[in-house]
Amino acid sequence: MMEPTFVTEPRLLPILEELKQREPIFHRREFSASRADFESMTVTDYWEVGASGRRYSRQFVVEELERRLTNPKPDIWQTDDFLCREIAPDNFLLTYTLTQGDRVSRRSTIWRLTQEKWKILYHQGTVVEGP
Repeated sequence: MMEPTFVTEPRLLPILEELKQREPIFHRREFSASRADFESMTVTDYWEVGASGRRYSRQFVVEELERRLTNPKPDIWQTDDFLCREIAPDNFLLTYTLTQGDRVSRRSTIWRLTQEKWKILYHQGTVVEGP
């Protein structure tokens, strides 16, 4: 059996539900409608690996997202296969599948719960090839 079983520990189900409402990151207007929102939701040393395999700095990502706000395009997507794991106290790995038209990618985000709110430490997207 190649595919893993996706089971979130029962004690993490409320966190799973909360984080599902925030994913896919930067696609939820209620959380990311401005540059200030993008900066507020990420730690200062945030970085990501895109589906291309390229690494992107927080500055690059924030500037790209801000540019997209000036020229919004339809953003149709579907998420499923969510799994939440606690990887350290108040730090959680959320994984899921994102479908955007014909493009399917596996997503991973590391989230930290601070006294203020949720912060993103790291994100990665990997395109699924073939059937």
